[in-house]
Amino acid sequence: MAKLTPYGGAGTATGANFLLEIASKKVLIDCGMLQGVSTAKEFNAREFEYDPASIDFLFITHAHIDHIGLIPRLVKSGFKGKIYSTPETKAISELLLLDAAKISAHNLNAEPLYSPADVEKSLGMWETYAYHSPKEFGGFTVELFNSGHVMGSAMVKFSTSSGRNMLFTGDLGNSPSPLLPDIEKMSGLKYLLMESVYGDRNHEDKRERDKKFERVVRETIERGGTLLIPAFSLERTQVMLHMLNNLFESGKLPQVPVFLDSPLGIRITQIYERVKDLYNDKTEAEIKGGDNIFRFDKLRETASVRDSREIAEVPGAKIIIAGSGMSTAGRILQHEEMFLPDPSATLLLVGYQGTGTLGRELEEGRKKVIIDDHQVEVRARVEKISGFSSHADSNTLVDFVSTSAKTLEKVFVAMGEPKSSIFLAQRLRDELEVDAVVAEKGKTYELDL
Repeated sequence: MAKLTPYGGAGTATGANFLLEIASKKVLIDCGMLQGVSTAKEFNAREFEYDPASIDFLFITHAHIDHIGLIPRLVKSGFKGKIYSTPETKAISELLLLDAAKISAHNLNAEPLYSPADVEKSLGMWETYAYHSPKEFGGFTVELFNSGHVMGSAMVKFSTSSGRNMLFTGDLGNSPSPLLPDIEKMSGLKYLLMESVYGDRNHEDKRERDKKFERVVRETIERGGTLLIPAFSLERTQVMLHMLNNLFESGKLPQVPVFLDSPLGIRITQIYERVKDLYNDKTEAEIKGGDNIFRFDKLRETASVRDSREIAEVPGAKIIIAGSGMSTAGRILQHEEMFLPDPSATLLLVGYQGTGTLGRELEEGRKKVIIDDHQVEVRARVEKISGFSSHADSNTLVDFVSTSAKTLEKVFVAMGEPKSSIFLAQRLRDELEVDAVVAEKGKTYELDL
């Protein structure tokens, strides 16, 4: 028998942290920060509900902070085992965790969660291996499969000698992706723990998404205005660059200055540029044809604060891509303060805007907002495109489960807000007749592995 206990990512979309006890080993899948809720600070600073020193292995599905953000804290608290992921996940995690340590150190109202030294110690315990390379751990085998979510993202499959198995999806991609391959089809699964961020809704049509993006960019250029795109440094930034590259090089839009004003986004894009064989067929063909898919003539990377401040002085139409994706911090704030009062400007929201964030206020149509203690009038156009989400929608999630519907003994629905998880679990029961339950935090489930 094996046991599964969710310690994070159950009842919430973030904070993924699952304990699997299998073959006399204690294995964690992900160790992420809770984000976007009032209890996040308390949750992230708490003592772990298990002894970190007792954990043998930690497997990481992908490099988003809600899946990796507490790894250095786990190490600081006594974890001495091995960490495993794809090479790309480790490379991106290094950047994000060092950035998180820096942010934590500057928070004067709380003790830092961990230091850069804790991050470096974690990286020294971290090993990588590729997709489809089964690895033996004495009593069970682990294999990684492409989840199509972000670069290097993986589903983690545990198999025993009895032929039984369990798959942890991590986050599943919004396939087909502009950059990445589709989610790998999985069959013959016995147990499944899956995400449900969009378990209760579907995304807009991807062709309509692309048309809307082109329209928003064109209209802003024609007005001679500034297009602001708050974007997450991982995946969303690279998708925006790729789409602009195609629109400019195809002649569909006139080239205007584009500023990538995100030091973290610049460094992550460099990792993407080093990868040649983890894209979808169309994108790989572009690369093999000699196209640098993230670069074009008028792209400028503004790594320094001085360069960032000088963007406002550039006359005429321009595009600024900057973090953070929900306008909660980062360089996007200075640009919003400058350009939101400008009727010729456009703010384009290309990701989920969490409750209580500035991005949500702007999405809801507020005409006056507070940025850095200043009241800012919103005269710029505010546009929203939901189809750029990197998460699978409800229909895609159900389709993913369908290929194992006949063999599944139980599906644990997690990593979503309660209404999304409940809705998805009911769909799986009704449409696929599988035993689907919403995973409960702290509850231990026995598994026949």
